[in-house]
Amino acid sequence: MKSILAQVKQYKRDSILTPIFTALEVLMEVLLPYVTAMIIDQGIQQSDFNKVLLYGGLMLVMAGLSLTFGALAGKYGASASSGLACNLRQAIYDNIQRFSFSNIDKFSTAGLITRMTTDVTNVQNAYQMCLRIAVRAPLMLVSSMVMSFIISPRLSSMFLIAIFFLAVVLGLIMIFATKVFNVMFKKYDALNASIQENVSAIRVVKAYVREEHEDEKFKKASGDIYDLSVKAESLLAFNGPAMMLVIYSCIILIAWVGAQLIVGGEMSTGNLTSLFSYVMSIMMSLMMLSMIIVMITMSLASIRRISEVLDEKSDLHNPENPIEIVENGSIDFDNVSFAYKRGTGNNTLSDINLHIRSGETVGIIGGTGSGKTSLVNLISRLYDVSSGSVRVGGRDVREYDMEALRNQVSVVLQKNVLFSGTILDNLRWGDENATEEECIAACRAACADEFIERFPDKYNTWIEQGGTNVSGGQKQRLCIARALLKKPKILILDDSTSAVDTATDAKIRKAFAESIPGTTKIIIAQRISSVQDADRILVLDNGRINAFDTHENLLANNEIYREIYESQIKGGGDFDNTGREGA
Repeated sequence: MKSILAQVKQYKRDSILTPIFTALEVLMEVLLPYVTAMIIDQGIQQSDFNKVLLYGGLMLVMAGLSLTFGALAGKYGASASSGLACNLRQAIYDNIQRFSFSNIDKFSTAGLITRMTTDVTNVQNAYQMCLRIAVRAPLMLVSSMVMSFIISPRLSSMFLIAIFFLAVVLGLIMIFATKVFNVMFKKYDALNASIQENVSAIRVVKAYVREEHEDEKFKKASGDIYDLSVKAESLLAFNGPAMMLVIYSCIILIAWVGAQLIVGGEMSTGNLTSLFSYVMSIMMSLMMLSMIIVMITMSLASIRRISEVLDEKSDLHNPENPIEIVENGSIDFDNVSFAYKRGTGNNTLSDINLHIRSGETVGIIGGTGSGKTSLVNLISRLYDVSSGSVRVGGRDVREYDMEALRNQVSVVLQKNVLFSGTILDNLRWGDENATEEECIAACRAACADEFIERFPDKYNTWIEQGGTNVSGGQKQRLCIARALLKKPKILILDDSTSAVDTATDAKIRKAFAESIPGTTKIIIAQRISSVQDADRILVLDNGRINAFDTHENLLANNEIYREIYESQIKGGGDFDNTGREGA
């Protein structure tokens, strides 16, 4: 709760003014029945028209003030609750941006989206109710009780029994409903995950004619939420009947006993009329309190889920006096071991000792799960080593400012992401101040210029979200150009030419040698042709270095490398030798 309320920030003033105006509104409403009784007893029954006008005018003024205070309370309450929701979403988003990969691995994408939408909305509604109704209802309840006891202690005592009965009912509802809501919000994550997965992979769904399967999966996720919602609402449904039972029971008892008191001369008609008004105020206050309890019950689960994200701290931090400049592109791994989950003993990488000279081109090859991507992730400090050290430019990566380090280490992944915008917009992720000429030069080096020039709008061509309107090979080449614009000291290609033909792959590697000779280039690939011209090639096997040498020496002396080479040659070589790009 503390981390949630910390996001009120600049809306503290509105959060304070809302209950103040609400309290003033309640004060006016509580006094109105008392003035009504005075009109009846001192004006109408005494046939004193002047007092009717006097007290009637007073009622109009009080009603006007009540309306004004209520409107102001509503305005400031809406501002405070909407502001809290805005700050919460921003705080969640900002914290996610600071997460390391290991932090991100703890949450699903769908779960984070649900937290920023459904959960934040629940908290927003609960906060607005707490600012207004949680202030209004108790004040109205206490004030009406006080006025009722002033009028008739005997009749008012039955309210205490009613309050006790409702407290028991609401307490039981809250206990059972909270458990249901906790499960229900987790099911929302599953529903969002199903939608996200289906929409992002809609081409695969249609290609394999799996629409019915996906419909069934979605129906199950939606049905789970339906069942839990019905269960929760069934529990909350007891609130209304219990409230009505109490209200009508109190009205009947007050009417019966009050009539006897009036006949006996112990109570005036005006007082009984006022007492009925206070009864309704008390009952309405209890009803509002029950609504608050229901809303808080729902929001408690959301608060816990939001707090999980806000309280999650990145396990990667800058040192006190970080180094801002990377001297060169040399890379050294000294006795490095790495595990995604520390303490499990299941190392992804073990005993890595590797030394790469600045400006050298190094190929990395190995089977699936051999640790290729894990190795390069340590260079830009997307993860920290479990033991040993990784040095870039002669300094431990943990000594650098992370932003400065990552600006000098460009990574192009096999599955890269393009964002909605023009080609130029996407290229300038590498350098937001890059000129169009620099963008064109980078695209020329990445062999992307040849297909961009065929587009009617050329570099102003609009890219759909995720790059769905360009092929896989085109997307990869745009991402390589984007990385080149950073002018990095280290360029890592993580199987990022897998969707282009071998002829284009060769052109890209030749362009690298000519345009960025001083940049250290690390090329992860599945095909030998992509790495055989590298200065040296690293062969990984089950998270360990099997060999590190030139193509010729590996072919002559390394069994794993030779098997990969021969399997590709016997299989007819690499695909698309004719130069046709893969989609």
